[in-house]
Amino acid sequence: MAKKMWAGRFQKATDTAVNDFNSSLPFDCRMYKQDIEGSIAHSTMLAEQGIISKEDAESIREGLLSILEDINSGNLTFDSDAEDIHMFIEEELTNRIGDAGKRLHTGRSRNDQVALDQRLYLVDECCDILELIDDLVNALISIAYDNLETYMPGYTHLQRAQPITYAHYLSAYIEMFLRDQERIEAAAVRANVSPLGSGALAGTTYPLNRARVADILGMSDVTGNSLDGVADRDFAIEFASAASIFMMHLSRLSEELILHSSQEFKFIELDDAYSTGSSMMPQKKNPDVAELTRGKTGRVYGDLVSLLVIMKGLPLTYNKDMQEVQESMFDVIDTIKGVLVPFTGMIRTMTINSERMEEAALGGFTNATDLADYLVRKGMPFRETHAVSGKLVHYCIENKTTLEKLDLKTLKEFSEFFEEDVYEAISLETCVNKRVIPGAPAPSAVKEYLDSLIVSE
Repeated sequence: MAKKMWAGRFQKATDTAVNDFNSSLPFDCRMYKQDIEGSIAHSTMLAEQGIISKEDAESIREGLLSILEDINSGNLTFDSDAEDIHMFIEEELTNRIGDAGKRLHTGRSRNDQVALDQRLYLVDECCDILELIDDLVNALISIAYDNLETYMPGYTHLQRAQPITYAHYLSAYIEMFLRDQERIEAAAVRANVSPLGSGALAGTTYPLNRARVADILGMSDVTGNSLDGVADRDFAIEFASAASIFMMHLSRLSEELILHSSQEFKFIELDDAYSTGSSMMPQKKNPDVAELTRGKTGRVYGDLVSLLVIMKGLPLTYNKDMQEVQESMFDVIDTIKGVLVPFTGMIRTMTINSERMEEAALGGFTNATDLADYLVRKGMPFRETHAVSGKLVHYCIENKTTLEKLDLKTLKEFSEFFEEDVYEAISLETCVNKRVIPGAPAPSAVKEYLDSLIVSE
């Protein structure tokens, strides 16, 4: 077993069980690229400040790049005896270049090194996640453009309420996902601050140029307090919070896709490539992608709660509990990325049953509000029109018909205000197309909204 770099204080080797329990390499090894980037930036700055020689800095750089190449190619595997990815890379570097490798850690602690690596890793992953959400949003935009005049019922309390279009419906989720992108991007911006130079907790006496390291790494600033620099994991919690809200939105859409693809609704049909069958019932076509997405939302919520609970009682500064932050943060990242690819594929390939949607809109008396508004325009007070419209709905239910199928004579039995123009006023097209204010479901309003998204890109 490799000797620990901190072993000088100890007279006994670490117990094997403790070593296994303490090791974070099995999960933090994924940050090898960020660890190497951070170390190259740190050694470059050390040489520029005259703390180590330029020759040593160049040896460190070449050695680290060779390690990166070997890990990427599979020629170098992680040593299970290593305590973490940071110690593994430093030990491997020293084995390759000798004493120059031992100078890399000058003016640095694993405490600020770990915090840096986590921030760099999170920023990189946020970029990937934002691109995946872009793919989903673009898929929804494309379907929305194709369904500007696909009429469907809008719901409150899961009861048919008023007619809208499928484009308008999808635009609601587009809005949610755009807000999610803003939150995730904001979390990445706040994470993109360098803690390196905070040391173990109290900085260092070496004349480090912290801003130079941040600049090399493309980070926007440096942390303002060395205690907070190593103790802060807000960036992981904020990301998990934004991710939880995003998963909540995905889960809501999943629930509706599950409902809409059922035989009871038949609004959509999911493609065979994104559905599964039953081992017993040959007729089944199950929306497993949507169901798993709905289920994995709880997993991300659990990770957020874990992060909050881990951090809630920790005194300043670093405590080993914080090692657990990484696994929860990684799990959120993996879960979201794992969900988005099949989910977007499911969205892109689903079939829209526009006839069934329109039938549902007509059969659910979704034009009853417009009937009342029609009477208001004829001069009747709204409260009276509401009552008349409600009585007509009841009459239709009793007689198994719909409002637009009632003849004028029957309508006049409920109010003399009705005229021939009522049929145009309560048609689905009129009910939707006259709602033209920004954010409303009229095809012209929705198209203007969708066009604005394309322009903004």
